[in-house]
Amino acid sequence: MYNPIDHKSLEADLKLPWLIVGIMLVMLATYLVICFTIGTELQQPLPEITRVKIRTALYIVAIVSFPMTNLLRHIQLKLNQTMPLTQANFQAEAKKRYLVTVIVSMALMESIGAFGFVLFMLGDGNNNLIIFTGLSVLGLFLYRPKLEEYSHIVELLANKTHE
Repeated sequence: MYNPIDHKSLEADLKLPWLIVGIMLVMLATYLVICFTIGTELQQPLPEITRVKIRTALYIVAIVSFPMTNLLRHIQLKLNQTMPLTQANFQAEAKKRYLVTVIVSMALMESIGAFGFVLFMLGDGNNNLIIFTGLSVLGLFLYRPKLEEYSHIVELLANKTHE
């Protein structure tokens, strides 16, 4: 049976995924700063009816993004655990696979925040910007890197190498 790796090693492996989460949060903060400081000068207002149609479509996409991201993340985590190893070092393989899972999840959630930015630039007010940004931050929190998920992947891949 596999001898578990210490928590410090696993936590160190999650530094890059957490850096990605931090970068996504900085991007969301940047959207807010731009919109609240010079946003009104950059806006290219569209007619109200057009904005309502675009807003409705983006809300639908944002609402559907949450369960789809959850499903995609679940599938990716299962694939991370069950795909054959492509290199001898199972921990490096697990780290690479989990990083891809985090990047995909974070990018999908970040796009929701970008919807608010786009709507603001098209002439919408601050309300939708804040709502979409809040939804994006919620998604970043829900799909953040988790030590339990990563350690489970490492453990299963380690058991595969020792079979």
